[in-house]
Amino acid sequence: MHLLFHQRTISLGRDAPATPDGTVAGDAPATASVATEPDTSGRFGSPATPGCWARLRRRLLPLIPAMILATLSLGAAGCQMGDGTVERGKGENGAHGAQAEGKGESGADGAQAQGQASPEASLPLLDRRSPAGGVGLDSLLIQEALEVAGRQSRLHNMLVARHGEVLLERHFRGPPPDRPANVKSVSKSLLSAVVGGAIQEGYLDGVEIPMAPFFPEYVPVRNGEADDPTPDPRHEITLAHLLSMSSGLQSTSFGNYGSWVASRDWVRWVLERPMIHEPGDRMVYSTGNSHLVSALLVRASGLATHELARRTLAEPAGIRLPAWPRDPQGIHFGGNDMLISPRDLLRFGELYRQGGVMEGERVLERSWVEESWRPRVFSRRDGNGYGLGWWARDSGGHEVRFAWGYGGQFLFIVPELELTVVFTSDPWSPREGGHNQVLHGIVDDYLVPAAVAGAAPPLPAHP
Repeated sequence: MHLLFHQRTISLGRDAPATPDGTVAGDAPATASVATEPDTSGRFGSPATPGCWARLRRRLLPLIPAMILATLSLGAAGCQMGDGTVERGKGENGAHGAQAEGKGESGADGAQAQGQASPEASLPLLDRRSPAGGVGLDSLLIQEALEVAGRQSRLHNMLVARHGEVLLERHFRGPPPDRPANVKSVSKSLLSAVVGGAIQEGYLDGVEIPMAPFFPEYVPVRNGEADDPTPDPRHEITLAHLLSMSSGLQSTSFGNYGSWVASRDWVRWVLERPMIHEPGDRMVYSTGNSHLVSALLVRASGLATHELARRTLAEPAGIRLPAWPRDPQGIHFGGNDMLISPRDLLRFGELYRQGGVMEGERVLERSWVEESWRPRVFSRRDGNGYGLGWWARDSGGHEVRFAWGYGGQFLFIVPELELTVVFTSDPWSPREGGHNQVLHGIVDDYLVPAAVAGAAPPLPAHP
């Protein structure tokens, strides 16, 4: 049975001053867009950082019940010292406390990671459910998360869903959660979904197909010229390589970005980059790869990328995807500057969390979601995995898949906890300066523990 996605929004604490500007971020010059890799260095910072205080609180909190029990010498069943029994759902569950970072110890089941794999670990990620996961969200941890989020001057919106229900929606500033916003490179995950839809519709024969036949005017014939029989390595590049940032082509991002988007032919400019690695050898982040995917979709389907996205993703999933910028040849920008509201982005995350199903209707094949989430390469900066347009990492012993865009645009999905989180931020700010790390920290230090602990049960009614 598939959970329906519906909304029960709660507001915790006082709303931060909201100054919606009524604009839609997006149609600014493309040169303002810069693609980067996540920077998790220094995220745990000094002991004075909010994340460290949160971890200290979680380490001490599980000790309080034991201290009280020792003082009162309670001997009731389920309350004896040392049996580890803690009433579930009150924010004092050892599941979210006492995880020793870097030691592989998970408070979720109290077992150290010394080859004692949980039975859940053998299941596909979409089928895993944390046995220690509570129901709902711990209100104290959520309040702390909101306090940290409220101090981020670039943060626009924060949305959290649990078990298919929207439990938190907070608008701080900027475009409100029902307005389309520029989600920058989160577009790469959206574009990946469009590829999945194109495969379902028969436009493509999978992701292991070669790229070169779609661009014969740009890629030389396979055996080169008569006096140079060396095969062109670009013929070895597949659609999967483009989606996973492992084409081997020199990056169009970072220092090359301005020259690329100022060129007259974006596709030609990408394909003329030198090969710096063998296809599939390693990850080199490049939005040019994603733009080739958009161009390939146009040539395979005969439809504009936006129209294909509307038919295969937006309409079936019940989300809005307004048109976004195009290159000089009229090809919609692949992997950047797509527009979607935070609410619809959360719905898109729920679509993937539920294995491609939305409200009982299949939109994407489950196998596509699983394949998209399987890490194929790894970032040399932080070790995070990357699949077909999706990042992969761990949070408190729980696998996380996430979409990420410049400036602090994030979609986090924690399948085991049935948790989905969206952050949207100012997409035109200078480089983050720690903003991304704070948002990762909110997930790791507050939201994942809040889901593990669960909400406190309602107080019994007085007779």
